[in-house]
Amino acid sequence: MTFERGEVGRIRLHVWPTKRFKTFAVSLYAGIPLDENTVTATALTPFVLRRGTARTPETIAFRERLDEMYGAGFGFDVYKRGDAQIVQFRLDVIHDQFVSSQASLLSAALELLGEVTTDPARDKRGYFLDKYVDAEKNTLQKKLEAIINDKMRYAAERCLEEMCKDEPYRLHPLGQRKDLDALDSASLYAAYRKWLGEACFDLYVVGDTTLEQVQALAAKAFGAGEGQPGRYAFPQLESAGKAPKSIVEEMDVAQGKLNMGLRTHTHYADDDYPAMLMYNGILGGYAHSKLFLNVREKASLAYYAASRLDGHKGLCTIQSGIEFQNYDQASAIIQQQLEAMRQGNLSELEVAQTKAMLTGQLRESQDSAFETIAFDFNTVLSGRNRTAEALIAEIEAVSPSDIVQAASKVELDTIYFLRNRKEAQGGHAKA
Repeated sequence: MTFERGEVGRIRLHVWPTKRFKTFAVSLYAGIPLDENTVTATALTPFVLRRGTARTPETIAFRERLDEMYGAGFGFDVYKRGDAQIVQFRLDVIHDQFVSSQASLLSAALELLGEVTTDPARDKRGYFLDKYVDAEKNTLQKKLEAIINDKMRYAAERCLEEMCKDEPYRLHPLGQRKDLDALDSASLYAAYRKWLGEACFDLYVVGDTTLEQVQALAAKAFGAGEGQPGRYAFPQLESAGKAPKSIVEEMDVAQGKLNMGLRTHTHYADDDYPAMLMYNGILGGYAHSKLFLNVREKASLAYYAASRLDGHKGLCTIQSGIEFQNYDQASAIIQQQLEAMRQGNLSELEVAQTKAMLTGQLRESQDSAFETIAFDFNTVLSGRNRTAEALIAEIEAVSPSDIVQAASKVELDTIYFLRNRKEAQGGHAKA
């Protein structure tokens, strides 16, 4: 599997010509640096853009266009990778040969996507429609409030916020509730135009087509434009302080949330990234991992215990749910697992199971057009062209000593504990 590359103005093109799928998978990525002054407006923008275009300004008419394309699927995500805020639009449309369509459905899909991003519904003043902005501000506010209500997600975000409090990564990709009130149709449209002029754009198409065909269709849908495609900046891999920061927060919660933030000093583009994948997998990535077995199963101290790696930021985070009074013991056992990794206490079974899980997931991801696209986008973000097949081979070649070497670079930066406010007031279970 090989993506063919090209450009149309400021848009990078990535096309995988294949007859493997009966549909065309289309993804448009638009990324800008995470910034407190723009993060909320950027997050709100795709919510408004999805409501309608200048050609079909009413949402019902917009959805009818998708129905006319034989039920094409349309959606979007807003997330962060490294220190970038990414808006991703997705379209999934059936190939013409499987329906009785006289027109090219890929052409129709790209035309619609071009309208969504460059020619949205506007009022007589040339701004976004007030009714869409007001409705989607409410939608976004509810999504941000849902994070607070989901204490597992809240604790994970607060740990990162404290760990990266002087870095752009502290910002949530959906923005900040406090900034929503100030946004109206005029200010949001101005922010959208600035975003449109500054974002890095990458258009992916997977299906029975060619790079030349996509170039022609994209030029028609988005305009040839001027300028060169933007480049993502690689975030600096920060170091932890001399001693881990300890943050205790009190809320009305029924279960304690103990999270830890680690600095890995390893980026996706680094040669030892496969070893860091193995490190995270053995530490807390799977049901056979050290955290799951030692904290949850053997000591019965946690309802859940896992770790997660962000290779584009060089961070690994640990999440666990515990009883309030078990803080000291759970914290100690978690840190014992970190030390065990540094000391090379790795069994052959742990290594073999983790390799099998990682490589199995990578192979399985190649059965999905959109997951294949998401994997290849790592190349754009990191500057390192790594195929799934190459990463599988690199993982297979990782030795226990490579994992220990990766572990030696990991620093514990932040310990975050969310505990019950009432119990704290009663003087119990001090953290």
